[in-house]
Amino acid sequence: MKSSPRLLILIAILLSLAGCRKAEPPAMTAASASVNQSTAALSKAELGRLIFHDVSLSASGRQSCASCHDPGHAHAQPNAIAGQPGGAAMDQRGTRAVPSLRYLTFTPAFGIDDEGTPSGGFNWDGSADTLAAQAERPLLAANEMANGSRAAVVDKLRRAAYAAQFRQVYGERSLDDVDTAFLHLGDALERFQRDAPEFHPFTSKYDAWQAGKAELSAVEQRGLKLFNDEKKGNCAACHPSAKADDGRPPLFTDHTYDALGLARNRLLPVNADPAHVDLGLCKSGRPGPAADDAQCGKFKVPTLRNVATRAVFFHNGQIASLRDAVAFYVRRDTHPAEWYPKDGRGKVAKYDDLPARHHKNVNVDEVPYDRKPGQAPRLNAAEIDDLVAFLHTLTDADLVTRAAAPMPTGASVKPGP
Repeated sequence: MKSSPRLLILIAILLSLAGCRKAEPPAMTAASASVNQSTAALSKAELGRLIFHDVSLSASGRQSCASCHDPGHAHAQPNAIAGQPGGAAMDQRGTRAVPSLRYLTFTPAFGIDDEGTPSGGFNWDGSADTLAAQAERPLLAANEMANGSRAAVVDKLRRAAYAAQFRQVYGERSLDDVDTAFLHLGDALERFQRDAPEFHPFTSKYDAWQAGKAELSAVEQRGLKLFNDEKKGNCAACHPSAKADDGRPPLFTDHTYDALGLARNRLLPVNADPAHVDLGLCKSGRPGPAADDAQCGKFKVPTLRNVATRAVFFHNGQIASLRDAVAFYVRRDTHPAEWYPKDGRGKVAKYDDLPARHHKNVNVDEVPYDRKPGQAPRLNAAEIDDLVAFLHTLTDADLVTRAAAPMPTGASVKPGP
């Protein structure tokens, strides 16, 4: 049977049109998008970011690493509560202020030199050797993420939305053994903190000034001079402001430990027990010289980078403004009644957060602590203001607005959702 010429022409036209039409990709359904996302290969740092922000790793299901180490607040606490809420029901409180995680990647290993000076290590008391080890305590602490054991954490990891990606990064059987999986978790968190630029941006005005790309105002220049002056603020003695020998911008900490004799913070619930004392380094669990009585009352010297974004200061969060923190350094011993309560006899109870036998560890020799009642402080009120102005230049560019904005206080921020 012969085809008609018209039919042949029609078939040719249809075939021509089909050949010109571009092949369309299959529709991307929600299910296929989810599969693609869950099986996408990640770096250890990218996996660490997911873990860092995962509230499901807490017993409450409402707290992640980022809850207390908020990226918008220099990876520190987002409020003015000295001890952050936590626990399985979010009704517990921490015992110390939350330190910033920024710039910790440059922290050296813990050690004590020939002169007996401790330095390095992580946490306020130096109890952790690495960033990975630092992550263990909040995951397991009953008043923080409140997992009762490593096994409880790993069980949550196995059920996490990124469990398949975890196995891709660390191996198909990486979640089988509890201790191995927990070590992998710590490694991912450490890689995130080491590799993500947000933890060490070096974008402050002071960095720009050191690079010749910005100018300090007159008040900021005066503050810097006071900061470095060995007979005035002497801040650079523990918070060096000069570039490192390799040209790296300054970290504003020498990683040492010091006993400042802070007043007891009665807003910390743990301090309702008069027998509770936080002795810092000597109770960190480290053996040898670190456990000596001479180290009791000593806490890590933190970086001053982004200090103007904080709302509580020092390890116990006892001081609630940057200006007061600076004033404490220079007026602690000249005007002790401004900082400490009076005892039953009406006498100012200096260093009341330390047992009397440890008062000898408090730094009273270095400038500006080397003053006595009746003597003039090393800085007057105007000079304190200048120094505070300089400290504002240490704020990273992404946080500059935070340095000037008020933060929620303990009165307005309560545990729970």
